[in-house]
Amino acid sequence: MNIKAGVVLAGVAALTLAGSVTSASAQDLSEHAVKSFMEYAWSLTPQQFSKPDGSVIVIDKTKKDQVVVPLDVAREVIKAGRLSAHAQICDLRDDQILNHRALMRREEFKKKWTPQQMVYISQLHLTTVMLLTGRIRLVEKQGDKEVVVDEKKESAQSCTDEQKKKVKELITAYVEASPPVSAVAGKPPAQPAQPQQGAPTATGSVAGGTTVEKK
Repeated sequence: MNIKAGVVLAGVAALTLAGSVTSASAQDLSEHAVKSFMEYAWSLTPQQFSKPDGSVIVIDKTKKDQVVVPLDVAREVIKAGRLSAHAQICDLRDDQILNHRALMRREEFKKKWTPQQMVYISQLHLTTVMLLTGRIRLVEKQGDKEVVVDEKKESAQSCTDEQKKKVKELITAYVEASPPVSAVAGKPPAQPAQPQQGAPTATGSVAGGTTVEKK
């Protein structure tokens, strides 16, 4: 991938839960860092995605430019992913689900993305969550960096009652400001495809940054 670990460290540091929940947003991420998150999400995006109704969305991995979304959209998705990561750390699982669904409704409501792009948006959200909860690590192999999912990794982050309350308030506001379910009725949001263990992906933890292993 040829992606510097320092870029990931900088990006993860800008999205940590430390201090005020609202003190650092995805707006603090440099363009380079956002692009790195996007690259990791692309590596996680499956070639096929099965929808709840049984239909299959096929993604041509040789046509990246037709699937990834613009930088400004990716930045907003990362912001939503950051909030979902906070919800996970604070054990607000229901709020985490509501946050993801609200994000997908927002993008579906725009009526400008292909099914393949909607899958990618969901994967970018998932990648951000995994980066911030320590579920992905960078592996250095012959001078390059590749990203690997660590299924057994658990976040060591804690969440105070004050942070938990703030995260819940932010998600509630985000959901209420999103299009209602009826606005995109009949089009359930794409669910993130969980990567297989050992498949290409990336991560830094909220507390300790990115782990780099050499092979």
